[in-house]
Amino acid sequence: MTELSGKIAVITGASAPRGIGQAIARRLATDGATVVVTDMEGAFSLEGRSYDRTELLNNLANEIAANGGTALPLSLDVTQVDDITRCINAVRDRFGRIDILVNNAGSLAGSAAFMETAPDQWESSFRVNLLGPVMLCQAVIPAMRAAGGGRIVNIGSTGSLGAEPGFGAYTAMKHALAALSKTIAAEEGQYGILCNTVCPGFIMTDMHMAANRRLAEEAGIEVEEMQARRYATVATRHAGQPEDVAAAVAYLASSQGRYVTGINLPVTGGVPYGI
Repeated sequence: MTELSGKIAVITGASAPRGIGQAIARRLATDGATVVVTDMEGAFSLEGRSYDRTELLNNLANEIAANGGTALPLSLDVTQVDDITRCINAVRDRFGRIDILVNNAGSLAGSAAFMETAPDQWESSFRVNLLGPVMLCQAVIPAMRAAGGGRIVNIGSTGSLGAEPGFGAYTAMKHALAALSKTIAAEEGQYGILCNTVCPGFIMTDMHMAANRRLAEEAGIEVEEMQARRYATVATRHAGQPEDVAAAVAYLASSQGRYVTGINLPVTGGVPYGI
């Protein structure tokens, strides 16, 4: 028996290749959980290459199954309450319970200076980074109460802990997400539901590496020099891996985290958070 045997975990934003969501899904499946991997439908582009989210989710589920785990891919737009209801009902009908929710889906909308962030960017950031997790938590908490408890892990960022120039609405929403975790922890602990926020720093996802290359090109320097500049303030002097974030989530979802709730857990290599 592994640590999470018999547990049902729902993970949002799990389609991106070399992404945090996929790493979390693999780790929880390795630890024995049945993982429901979700993302919105449609395609997205990364460095000139187009990816289909549904295909990526199916590939992830097949990979987990090939390694002895159990995974169910489902479409889910976290900004649509009807979509959330459909998805959560499908999970409950299939498995009878929901033990773990990982709110990983997020958006960099609103990553601009405060005075340059338009109302529609605020609204977009709010709907994905805050309202989506709110609605998902409200959707799964009744099932968790009925089961005698559960774990909710919200994926924040260093923007949940401090503020730096140029991230406007994104920082505000990530702060609010951490506050949401504390509110749920305070209200739902009596029902055995624990809620925490994991706050990644520089993590070597495809999107992060693409950003390094773009910044290096704009500055007219090599990628290695740009990375050295960006990581100079990190105590370890390097970025983390998606698996580092997944390990933190696995801890909070496991029996080892049974007396931990309402915290912000930095996975940053020791980086200052700004103001």
